[in-house]
Amino acid sequence: MERKNFLKSLLAGAVTAPALLAACSKDSVSPTSSSSGTTTTTTTGGTTTTTSGSCTEAPTETEGPFPTHTPASYVRANITDDRTGYKLTININVTNSKSSCAALAGALVDIWHCDAAGNYSEYGGTSMQSTNYTSVHFLRGRQTTDSTGLVSFTSIFPGWYSGRATHIHVHVYNASGTSLKVTQIAFPEGTGSAVAAVNGYSKGLTGYTTNANDNVFSDGYSLELATVTGNTTDGFVLNITLAVAA
Repeated sequence: MERKNFLKSLLAGAVTAPALLAACSKDSVSPTSSSSGTTTTTTTGGTTTTTSGSCTEAPTETEGPFPTHTPASYVRANITDDRTGYKLTININVTNSKSSCAALAGALVDIWHCDAAGNYSEYGGTSMQSTNYTSVHFLRGRQTTDSTGLVSFTSIFPGWYSGRATHIHVHVYNASGTSLKVTQIAFPEGTGSAVAAVNGYSKGLTGYTTNANDNVFSDGYSLELATVTGNTTDGFVLNITLAVAA
């Protein structure tokens, strides 16, 4: 089933919890690999990575089931809206894997993530998210990379929901709007980590799914793992570099 039709079925409210987890999992792809010159492309378990010399493209991940409906409408740096939580500054550097990971200027970068309670804007009122947020657009935004390939967003630290580790969705386009990469950002875990400090907000971390057991990250997430510093008093800062094939 095509993704657009599958998402329509999700919005119809007929999707059960197991189906939601399947929607977030990787597409079923047989392991393949190909190489040409210094470039090698490998697809395993739904994750596709491309290595060019010493530069490795970020893995491709699922966009759904809560992608932004009209991302071009949300050109903004502060995506918080009315959501409360610990402040999070998100710094994403985009590089070109076809050019030895040189900074990619002029790329369009969309991000979206759940709120402290684990809910997404633009969706809800269904079996997969009971709270109805279909008319609001919090925690979604778009920025254009500067000359150093950088975009920065002001947000809150994401919460979590069943079956997924803490994460942020990213979709990178070129200046003409052609999709270059759909991926996700993983957070460090364990003692001393920001995830431990936030402690799932009011939900705690009982039942939390770790990166190693997450159906998106479980086959490897080293290229998607951000550096997160800070604390619950001053807020947190996330930094990550993502290479895309431009």
